Amino acid sequence: MGYVDEVLAKVKEKNASEPEFLQAVEEVLESLRPVIDANEELYRKEAILERITEPDRQIMFRVPWVDDKGQVQVNRGFRVQFNNAIGPYKGGLRLHPSVNLGIIKFLGFEQIFKNSLTSLPIGGGKGGSDFDPKGKSDREIMAFCQSFMTELYKYIGADTDVPAGDIGTGAREIGYMFGQYKRITNLYEGMLTGKGLTYGGSLARTEATGYGLLYLTQELMKCHGQSMEGKTVCVSGAGNVAIYAIQKAQQMGAKPVTCSDSTGWIYDPEGIDVALLKEVKEVKRARLTEYAAARPSAQYHEKKNGEHGVWSIKCDIALPCATQNELNLEDAKMLVANGVMTVCEGANMPTTLDATKYFQENGVWFVGGKAANAGGVATSALEMSQNSERLSWTFEEVDAKLQNIMVNIYHNIDDAAKRYGKEGDYVAGANIAGFEKVVNAMLAQGVC
Repeated sequence: MGYVDEVLAKVKEKNASEPEFLQAVEEVLESLRPVIDANEELYRKEAILERITEPDRQIMFRVPWVDDKGQVQVNRGFRVQFNNAIGPYKGGLRLHPSVNLGIIKFLGFEQIFKNSLTSLPIGGGKGGSDFDPKGKSDREIMAFCQSFMTELYKYIGADTDVPAGDIGTGAREIGYMFGQYKRITNLYEGMLTGKGLTYGGSLARTEATGYGLLYLTQELMKCHGQSMEGKTVCVSGAGNVAIYAIQKAQQMGAKPVTCSDSTGWIYDPEGIDVALLKEVKEVKRARLTEYAAARPSAQYHEKKNGEHGVWSIKCDIALPCATQNELNLEDAKMLVANGVMTVCEGANMPTTLDATKYFQENGVWFVGGKAANAGGVATSALEMSQNSERLSWTFEEVDAKLQNIMVNIYHNIDDAAKRYGKEGDYVAGANIAGFEKVVNAMLAQGVC
């Protein structure tokens, strides 16, 4: 049994109840076989794979808070600090009822390689809670965030671990958490990113993940002799990533025609109206039924039995921007049958392993989230730099740096794939390029 197989067996045995984490580890290690086989003796001796698949620490804690009726509620909080070989732990805080330790571990593991790909000095971590901000008042959300930070503050800091936003954690939640950290520690430091512009946030952070996704997609298309002009784009999701991916795609001359939320999806053959989508989702925090009601050309479809109807629409480019495992094998078959050219992930691991393989076997240019959605964390790291320098850069400065980072990520993953005889396999290329930098740092720092 080879080294990869030995470690996979150990990881599966130790983490049997964490399917998302096991999926992430298997996807990474399988694609790294050429690198690991070429260095097996050294990596085995130094237990590189055992160390990189085991978090530095897993923190789980109780979060008690009082709702508007005076009832005490209790949630569970998490922070997984996975690997800090190349910099402080960096990764978002997800607030969603589905959050559990396995999901946080999968996200933190992915974050190691994504952060490495940005070329910026940030390690991998992730956190969150099973708290659901939907339907809560501002006071209830503040009560939860203050209680959450009262425990989390012990483990984070500008040079230790710098959390950010994620699903359910926007500017409002970050603000409440930052205020509580400052109150407890008497420190005004950049220990959170995604902050408001009045207290250390970065311009272009809101747009960063969606914009970065399109900058990489555009470079991918260009390097294959294609352009974005006139291409039909299917997008899932209706949060930050989806909204700004749609906006940037339109700016590049493409036509995004779909978006979705947890209850339904929109097909708008005239192209998604970004201003209306922002009004519905960012201002009203409403469902897409309101978009359809205000837009005669839009067709609203209620989600049934877990289907993902956005992928049934004929398109050139598909951008899954909602959540993990939202695009399965049947969806992939529909997209391929309809002639999709490119699939780039805006969310974390939104495509199942069998769907990913199907795309690759059928000649679709597929780029996973470690590379394609790295724009968000890259801009978070740029926010950290601005905080350290006590400076604020213009939107144009940040956007230019973001575009440069995403273009470089594409070429780095392309080059890594070619070096190991896997030309066109951008999943393997991303894992290899991210892994090599982290492992070299781990080897240089000794057993720690």
